[in-house]
Amino acid sequence: MTSLPLIPVAPDAPAARRAAMPPRHLADFDLAGRQALVTELGEPAFRAKQISTHYFGRLVRDPAGMTDLPAATRDRLAGALLPTLLTPVRELACDDGATRKALWRLHDGSLVESVLMGYPDRVTVCISSQAGCGMACPFCATGQAGLTRNLSTAEIVDQAVYLAGVAASGAVAGSPPRLSHVVFMGMGEPLANYSRVIAAIRRLVAPAPEGLGLSQRHITLSTVGLVPAIRRLTSEDLSVTLALSLHAPDDELRDELVPVNQRWKVAEVLDAAWDYAAQTGRRVSIEYAMIKDVNDQPWRADLLGRLLAGKLTHVNLIPLNPTPGSRWDASPKPVEREFVRRLRAAGVSTTVRDTRGREIDGACGQLAAAEDNDTDAPQEAAA
Repeated sequence: MTSLPLIPVAPDAPAARRAAMPPRHLADFDLAGRQALVTELGEPAFRAKQISTHYFGRLVRDPAGMTDLPAATRDRLAGALLPTLLTPVRELACDDGATRKALWRLHDGSLVESVLMGYPDRVTVCISSQAGCGMACPFCATGQAGLTRNLSTAEIVDQAVYLAGVAASGAVAGSPPRLSHVVFMGMGEPLANYSRVIAAIRRLVAPAPEGLGLSQRHITLSTVGLVPAIRRLTSEDLSVTLALSLHAPDDELRDELVPVNQRWKVAEVLDAAWDYAAQTGRRVSIEYAMIKDVNDQPWRADLLGRLLAGKLTHVNLIPLNPTPGSRWDASPKPVEREFVRRLRAAGVSTTVRDTRGREIDGACGQLAAAEDNDTDAPQEAAA
């Protein structure tokens, strides 16, 4: 069997990082790129559209289901262009099956998570862009685990395609059978894996068979505030929703909660966000985890209101989902309600995020951390 070339990475990437990347997959390429690959394999270019239609249009992974391809051709093309990228480790469900969390093991043993959330009017998936995260936010399970590596474009896209297939199977009762929304709020800092994340977004929004055909307005890209990358995003001619994980309105506290704030301060991050809003006409979502006795004081609500008043923005308050052994806890409901009241009094649109998945380690990184602990324990006993 011919070995598959690795996905190209930046020339200055360390050798260990280059070796860690997975084999090529059709989702790493646009349709023209897939046609070139198929031609290299000695097949006519139109085969690229056929196999893309199965993967993106019909959500079919098994070559046996690609009956419009000759048997020998389908096995060859699937072997070359549809390698297994995600191996399920655990799949958990709660909320009467409306919330489903998947833990995947990648080809190199790295762990990543995705979540499918069904609602009466839509199906949303939350996907990861990195294995681990290098931003080191102290209240986040993923941030405390550190960064393992960036995901490839296809590893990012494959999470959405897999869970789109789950939705299409009718497994999420009471929800539409078609995936409609994707949020980049899983493991990792998306803008720290910029080129692959942007390529993944283009696959998600490209019409089938080149991509999943989602609306750009239904894609949300989260960041802790990497200002140069936000400004680069502003020039991409994309209209996805930018979600800024702010978590504190003052630099003193944000330096602790979001360490990247030591490089780009609150004012600079917000300026970049407002420029994005002005360029795209899209409302910026301000993500704010409510942490008991840390960032939930009334004066911080008032300060946040002054910073955001009159801007094209919406505040999404997030009841903290504490991680085991953490010193951080969620704000009491009366405190949360007062925070909301003060923001709305300042004229700032504000909602509290629907909390889901607490009983299935819903916070980002918790399931992966639990799997690592389960894996480590027998090894320690054996030693």
